[in-house]
Amino acid sequence: MELPLVVGVDGSDPSLLAVDWAAAEAARHGLPLRLVHASLWERYEGALPSFGTGRPAEEVMAQHIVASGAERVRVREPEVKVSTEVLPADPVAVLLAAAPTASALVTGVRGRGEIAGLLLGSVSLAVAARAECPVVVVRGTEPAVTGTRGRIVAGVGESAGTDAVLRFAAREARARGCGLTAVRAWHTPAQQPVDHMLIADDAARSREERALAGLDEALRETEREYPALEIERRAVEGPTRRVLLEASAGADLIVVGAVRREGRPGLQLGRIAHTLLHHARCPVAVVPHGV
Repeated sequence: MELPLVVGVDGSDPSLLAVDWAAAEAARHGLPLRLVHASLWERYEGALPSFGTGRPAEEVMAQHIVASGAERVRVREPEVKVSTEVLPADPVAVLLAAAPTASALVTGVRGRGEIAGLLLGSVSLAVAARAECPVVVVRGTEPAVTGTRGRIVAGVGESAGTDAVLRFAAREARARGCGLTAVRAWHTPAQQPVDHMLIADDAARSREERALAGLDEALRETEREYPALEIERRAVEGPTRRVLLEASAGADLIVVGAVRREGRPGLQLGRIAHTLLHHARCPVAVVPHGV
């Protein structure tokens, strides 16, 4: 049985954008879609009017939010099977609990009640930094969110999680019928003395060639598994965060990894993923992996 895409919804504009993105994603992959609204309304049950329903106003609104979201999916992607759930619980806890039985979790960039100027909401950040399954935070301009750029970008480092990142990105590119760009950053150490321009050029060329060779090695299994997939290799000089942010401007989705160390509490999100979640110009997929 295919695991569903699980979307956190709260009625905000960013969460509706996440619903739209997830509906298209579910249709591409033939997956069921589950819309989840979680709120601690029971804490305020005595303080909120029930509007004659006998239920807290927040619960009534939550049911309306998920029902509207489900109708939105049916209109846009009628073939997608959609279900809804409303829970009186902390939204981060609910989404993290759903992760083991989800193909991915999808959130908007921020939620209802959060300050409009925030780059990333607290729920999205916490889920992306702790979930056991891939998390997609839907952000960026309309061409990226609607998938009209025709390119998936994968950030390929030297960690053990490269295979998981490339597997996710390649599967996404195949489902969309578009190309995959594998990007690796390289740089010249600042402390390296440069006595001659030709020597400096040779050193830079050598580092770029090593980065490209690393991409070739990392992509071998992906090319075997997806022989028809168009794969572009890009070795770019500069800090990884800047290189991937620039790459996000031409992507429909950018995919990066995040280490999950067993038994370690708190947020587990590297600087690169953290930067992309706050500033990328397209949706960001964070793929968890072991050390």
